[in-house]
Amino acid sequence: MGPSESPRLEQRVTTLPSTFTTAQARQMNLSPRDLATLVGDDAIVELTRGVYRRTDAPETAHLDLLAVHTRVPRAVVCGESALALHELIDDIPAAVHIAVPRGTRRPAIAYPPIVVAQYAVATFELNIAQYEAAPGEFVPVYDAARSVVDAMRHRHRIGQTMALSALGRYLRTSGPNGVGDLQHIARELNALSIIRPAVEAVLA
Repeated sequence: MGPSESPRLEQRVTTLPSTFTTAQARQMNLSPRDLATLVGDDAIVELTRGVYRRTDAPETAHLDLLAVHTRVPRAVVCGESALALHELIDDIPAAVHIAVPRGTRRPAIAYPPIVVAQYAVATFELNIAQYEAAPGEFVPVYDAARSVVDAMRHRHRIGQTMALSALGRYLRTSGPNGVGDLQHIARELNALSIIRPAVEAVLA
């Protein structure tokens, strides 16, 4: 490659989104070899297999979320990752926790590490919000109320202490509609018998 080729490649990559795939790059006539050159020139970084990010893109602490979302756009951030995004726990999860509809293929990603849950198709789309992982880049995540209800439903898996801590922080910060929102999604998920006594105990 001649010395004048790199600036042309870098100019071409600026037309791509901040986070993009090999397929999107191919549409801009950027080959795998071109991408390798751009990585070597520090114009882009590879977040995970087949997913890249421009180094002139806004900084973010959520590169793992963007990488996983780009690889598995149908997945929804859930579990400990969702609780952390909503600042309901202080722990920083070691993996990105995502949910996919039950009966669909479980995604396999070597890096970043992921934990995959399969949720019932009938309730999979309940209470999905959009989290801005970087300026103008959003990933689907279950909202705070559903994340807490899911934590209590799966408390034996994530830990009773973490689930109750998230519930307590939610009740302290969610405002006057917090309990109602919690009970509404708990009813939809057939978890009222778990949530109601837990809320009463925390508020007692």
